[in-house]
Amino acid sequence: MGEFSLDNVNEMYIDVLREIGNIGAGNATTSLASMINAKIDMSVPKVELMEASELGSAICPEDEIIVGIFLEVTHDITGSMMFLMKMDSAHYLVNKLMGKDPTNMDPFDEMDLSAMKEIGNIISASYLTALSGMTNLTISPSVPYIAVDMAGAILSVPAIQFGQYGNNALLIETEFGDDYRIGGYFILMPEEESYAKILTSLGIQI
Repeated sequence: MGEFSLDNVNEMYIDVLREIGNIGAGNATTSLASMINAKIDMSVPKVELMEASELGSAICPEDEIIVGIFLEVTHDITGSMMFLMKMDSAHYLVNKLMGKDPTNMDPFDEMDLSAMKEIGNIISASYLTALSGMTNLTISPSVPYIAVDMAGAILSVPAIQFGQYGNNALLIETEFGDDYRIGGYFILMPEEESYAKILTSLGIQI
């Protein structure tokens, strides 16, 4: 196997990564529907491979407050993953899960943050299960970390991470819900060696 670089990823690789995003988003929607006991559907995810420096502008202004859930990925694949939500979507989900007034926009308390972390954990696990199922690789997430902060501050984490791994990130943007549409963003950050391992396990010569 030659040296693998994300800078040389071609359209076939992108299609495979997009399919992983599609299956992961479908699994996440099913898990979320069960969690909040509601029937929800999902729009087709938008999947892009982009430079880490472009992530902020692709999601929202840097000074906008968002919720970020970060976890590390280990075993056959190493790297990290983030799940991001804007505040209106985060409040809606927490209110639904905690049985609160749907219009409640009070600052999150400890119970709310714990619920939000669990939501992020379950949805992230859905993506990793999809990836593991397609590749037959063992992929284990760490305990998630949660932050409510300006997007610029939260997205500095992947920027630092990419200082070690490379310059590119897989951004998966999805929207799901019933009458209320919830927007979510996944940033998948495998080490470049792990990207190569993923594609090889899918039978793609690199």
